[in-house]
Amino acid sequence: MRQDILDFLIHHKDEFISGQQISEQLGISRTAVWKHIRALKQRGYVIESYTKKGYCLREAPELLSEQAVAQGLLTKHIGHHIVYREQVDSTNNVAKKLADDGAPEGTLVIAEEQTGGRGRINRAFLSPFAKGVWFSLILRPNIPPMEVSKMTLLAAVAVARAIRHHGLMDCGIKWPNDILVNGRKMVGILTELNGSAEKVNYIIMGIGVNTSIMADDLPEDMKSIVTSFAREGVRVSRLALLETLLLEIERLYDAVCRQGFSQVLAEWRTLACMLGQEVMVSSIDRTFSGKAVDIDENGNLLVATPEGVEVVLAGDIHVRPV
Repeated sequence: MRQDILDFLIHHKDEFISGQQISEQLGISRTAVWKHIRALKQRGYVIESYTKKGYCLREAPELLSEQAVAQGLLTKHIGHHIVYREQVDSTNNVAKKLADDGAPEGTLVIAEEQTGGRGRINRAFLSPFAKGVWFSLILRPNIPPMEVSKMTLLAAVAVARAIRHHGLMDCGIKWPNDILVNGRKMVGILTELNGSAEKVNYIIMGIGVNTSIMADDLPEDMKSIVTSFAREGVRVSRLALLETLLLEIERLYDAVCRQGFSQVLAEWRTLACMLGQEVMVSSIDRTFSGKAVDIDENGNLLVATPEGVEVVLAGDIHVRPV
């Protein structure tokens, strides 16, 4: 019924339509009309409402429907099989089920909203309706399982390229895959593996990029650490951003499949925003400080301490203020 109301408003865009008229047209109560209108406003539809005048749709959010995405694809193979959902718990969860059922490489799962989005270390990732680009890719690379961790670095480089292409040239990567703009996080990347010690069955590459999230959308404890294109004063088309993201991922992925990860590692270093800085490393069993000096050939972070160079395979990295 909500879609019927939306279709009616779209058909009469920029016209005021009374609640009574919508009620009679669709055979529902005016109270039901009001409730559905309120829900549409919460989802980003700009609807003016006045007593005695009714409702007027002024602006609709840009949705990433299967048809809209397919029309603008710039890739050769990634994203040519699209699974679109308005709302999911997690696009990674949907993608894993599809991959288990044999979905082809390059399958794209995209949603307008995630209710259970996840980041690294199983942290929650905020994914409100139409205020970011939330998607997962199914990849089936012919690489050793020990190389899979570098796919996260690949994702970070591709996303940083895309964000810079769309106007935020100051973005940088904090190890391993946090994309920061002016010191605030803008992107979530979660790469998950299905395989054995000998073989990679598939990789799910989940990516979320904040486009129009504002301070009012964020919990108090996240206002100072999370940003978006809109918070940085840059307007971006979600469709155009998704097209660029998929293209940059495909370019790097194809290069890795042909030549290995050397190009990814080299470019990651140029895009890193924390090499040469003092950091605090929090791992499972200990916390220590030092200077982040480089990544090794496996993508692990190298931190120089008074006792020597520590190789960090996993953990939280906090850049220490000067």
